[in-house]
Amino acid sequence: MLKELRIRKHKKIRRKIVGTKAIPRLVVFRSSKHIFAQLINDQEGKTLVSGSDFKMAKETKSKKAYAVGKDVAAKALKLKIKKIVFDRGGFLYHGRVTELAEGAREGGLEF
Repeated sequence: MLKELRIRKHKKIRRKIVGTKAIPRLVVFRSSKHIFAQLINDQEGKTLVSGSDFKMAKETKSKKAYAVGKDVAAKALKLKIKKIVFDRGGFLYHGRVTELAEGAREGGLEF
């Protein structure tokens, strides 16, 4: 039930948000244990940058999310990407999703 609600919210968000080559979409997926982020160019259907917390040291989930945001930002800056569009994936902008966004902003991305 909750998964269907999240997917419905995500589809509603995706009607308004589109990633391009110049301004890709930063997508967040959060499971119960892990968090994932991708920069996607929707026009070509390609993932430009991705990051996850699989091989990170044992920290709190919030600290891992912040680190994933900084990691994705560092990889994006190597590809000369500064501006992005943030897609929270139907999740509330709270907790780990907020931490990932703060890490990406701290890393140099603008949104």
